[in-house]
Amino acid sequence: MSDGQVGDKRHLRSMMTRQKLLEAAKEIFLEEGYQAAVISQMIKRANIGYGTAYVHFKGKEELLIVLMENVMEQFYEIAETSFFPNSKEEAKQIINNQAKAFLKLAEAERNMMQVFEQAIGISTAISDKWKAIRKQFIQRISKDVAYAQQNGLARAELNHKLVAKGWFFTNEMYLWEIVRNEHQSTVDEIAQTITSVYVEGLYL
Repeated sequence: MSDGQVGDKRHLRSMMTRQKLLEAAKEIFLEEGYQAAVISQMIKRANIGYGTAYVHFKGKEELLIVLMENVMEQFYEIAETSFFPNSKEEAKQIINNQAKAFLKLAEAERNMMQVFEQAIGISTAISDKWKAIRKQFIQRISKDVAYAQQNGLARAELNHKLVAKGWFFTNEMYLWEIVRNEHQSTVDEIAQTITSVYVEGLYL
């Protein structure tokens, strides 16, 4: 067996070990919540050695950050929806579909999102990670707003960065309401309502 083949096998084994640990961590976080979860439980559940585990992750914070990135990647795919509307109505349709998909995903990922919310309130590292994720979303929305302004669809006098921030925070507020199961309206109604208010305020 060549050195390259040995290296490939070692890399594959390392990736499989990392994945086993992430899957075990997810199970423990969902069972125990962030605060009560202990990395030793995760290592035991994954059935790997302590030394091997700590090569991949230094603690439960690092494990949760990767799990958070994996979930938020799904949300970011929604934010990345192609946005080149030719009219206010077309923009409204795209924005409504994005808002609805975003909030429905919060509903689908409720259990894991509850763990994230708990961790954000406890861990500085995870709170900082959430701020970075939030910033990424706001930058993406800001590009869409700027596009609409440059193409004469939206009010040019408005600061696109402030508009983007306001729109993201509106969605985020409802996201956490849905995660906590505190929402009293359907996801469809929430998405339609906030989209109408946003579009009517921004678009010409």
